[in-house]
Amino acid sequence: MPLPPAPVALPQARFDRLDALRGLAIVWMTVFHFCFDLSYYGWLKADFLGDPFWWVQRGAIVSLFLFCAGVGQAVAWHQGQSWPRFWRRWAQVAGCAVLVTAGSALMFPRTYIFFGVLHGIAVMLVVARLTAGWGRGLWLAGAAAFAIKFIADQVHLVWPGAQFLDEKAFSWLGLVGRLPVTEDYVPVFPWLGVVWWGMATGQWLLAHRPSWLEGVLPAQAAPLAWLGRWSLSWYMLHQPVLIGLVLAATAVLR
Repeated sequence: MPLPPAPVALPQARFDRLDALRGLAIVWMTVFHFCFDLSYYGWLKADFLGDPFWWVQRGAIVSLFLFCAGVGQAVAWHQGQSWPRFWRRWAQVAGCAVLVTAGSALMFPRTYIFFGVLHGIAVMLVVARLTAGWGRGLWLAGAAAFAIKFIADQVHLVWPGAQFLDEKAFSWLGLVGRLPVTEDYVPVFPWLGVVWWGMATGQWLLAHRPSWLEGVLPAQAAPLAWLGRWSLSWYMLHQPVLIGLVLAATAVLR
């Protein structure tokens, strides 16, 4: 399968529709986390682990974020983003992942986040960048990422020796037979498949339907696009603010 030619540098234009889709994920995540905070501090009765209403939403939110990350990498590749520019953005994501680990260790010392969504994105961005030239092979790669996870699940059923994959040194891969006890867990497999499919979708759109990304955004959706452009900052700040509001309400009303 021929690979697409290496991109040439193009103006670093924003794609408002992609930003708005990412902004939608931000709003959904914020509402979800606010409900989690209300439950954690006793204002809401909800089973976030056992109730499909909650864990299906969580999967959908993570999928939307990772899909947008894949499309975003397709856009960056199309625009000829340099490696130094890529690494600057990557360092922001990786640095925030470290802060998330530190903050969660203070709040949840037994179930701190050692490989959550930002950790996963940091690893998957590098993989996506290195595989951007695979073209249509990205669709097959995405399917393989899900298949690898399914195969690992079956291996755990028949081979006890595979339990070493449950250790933290390897659990970031996602090939576990038992989910780790942590507040957030977004391993490489199968979630890399979503990023690859996002990148494949982005490359197809840029080649065949660029207007779907470049089209004018309705004025009513402008706030979503703004959120999407500041998604990392919002992600890092929203939980401290929400928790502070819940704690303030608890102190005043209880």
